[in-house]
Amino acid sequence: MDLILWRHAEAEEGGVGMDDLQRALTPRGEKQAVRMAAWLDRQLPEGLRVLCSPARRTEQTAQALGRKYKLRAELLPNGTAQDLLDLVQWPQGKGAILVVGHQPALGQVVARVLGMSVGECAVRKGSVWWLRQRERAGQTETVLLSVQSPEFL
Repeated sequence: MDLILWRHAEAEEGGVGMDDLQRALTPRGEKQAVRMAAWLDRQLPEGLRVLCSPARRTEQTAQALGRKYKLRAELLPNGTAQDLLDLVQWPQGKGAILVVGHQPALGQVVARVLGMSVGECAVRKGSVWWLRQRERAGQTETVLLSVQSPEFL
């Protein structure tokens, strides 16, 4: 199983009384999303499922990829790492899933599946972490295939 975690690109700061879920990408964030989407489009396997938080900034990030996606409430900013892992059925799931979501849940998932002792890993805005669960010599292992930041593409 491949689990690809994509943090939303740079978004507007939340102001007093502003609904957090309505924050849009900044012009810089739009460019980040387009750059990362172009890289992802060349790498992603056939049959990929895309799941996205219903927050505006994550949906705008996912739209840059130009593929169908499903909005899932489990991926909202208040969602937990366990919510995300249950949703994608890690590690028993099959195929590849791209999740467009938020910190801290994405960083918590990375830390948990890689066995880090800290509770959270920093996932930069607009970046992608690509993880794979596989069996080798009778042992199940998680492999970090790639970490990409839009600034380096």
